Amino acid sequence: MNKEYRIKKNREIEALLKQNTRVANQHFALYYLHKPEAEHFRFAISVSRKWGTAVARNKIKRQLREIVRKKSLTAKVDFFIVVKTALKGSDYKDIDRSLTNLFARAKIIEGQDI
Repeated sequence: MNKEYRIKKNREIEALLKQNTRVANQHFALYYLHKPEAEHFRFAISVSRKWGTAVARNKIKRQLREIVRKKSLTAKVDFFIVVKTALKGSDYKDIDRSLTNLFARAKIIEGQDI
């Protein structure tokens, strides 16, 4: 996935948090903002140090980036994924199901069961 799909600037992430449009479940909090003028979606991921070592945090970020890449999202939206500590011990299939559920609730993807 190209870096143009990532949000890197703190002020852009803070703008997403300020809008306070969010959906959450036991594993993730997803802040989002629909931007019809954008060319494509952009996203950022946050994993707290409470989650574990740098190796564990990087692994979950890699898995999340792969899930987002496989979803072939077409929505013009910026979103910010916050990983909760309850996700520890979950396998890839559970992570995928949980994140897909949030995307459907936020109307980022369509046609998925909620």
